[in-house]
Amino acid sequence: MDLKPIKTETDYRVALKRLEEVFDAELGTPESDELDILGLMVDDYENKHYPIEAPDPIEAIKIRMEEMHLKQVDLIPEIGGKSRVSEILNRKRRLTVDMIRRLATRLNLSANLLIKDYQLIK
Repeated sequence: MDLKPIKTETDYRVALKRLEEVFDAELGTPESDELDILGLMVDDYENKHYPIEAPDPIEAIKIRMEEMHLKQVDLIPEIGGKSRVSEILNRKRRLTVDMIRRLATRLNLSANLLIKDYQLIK
């Protein structure tokens, strides 16, 4: 086990290749320990160099609707009226605090995600 910090893209690719090689290591072996350490180092490098932004509130709602096989009309109880749902999903109107509370519960989304600002389309 010759572990070195991941500082460059080349180091990262080498670490990924080694991760693949030891991926099925038997628990309790030196390779298993190497797998654990490599996994942490790769995760740290990816978080610093390839951060994934959370979707904006409207995208998050649309993604969850797709996952749950919901249509716009299914959100009428949470948003209030077919045209209001359309206005929200088409970014013509902002979510209210009450809508955020109801959507967070219905869609199992974080209220912190839903409260983020997003661009309206005029």
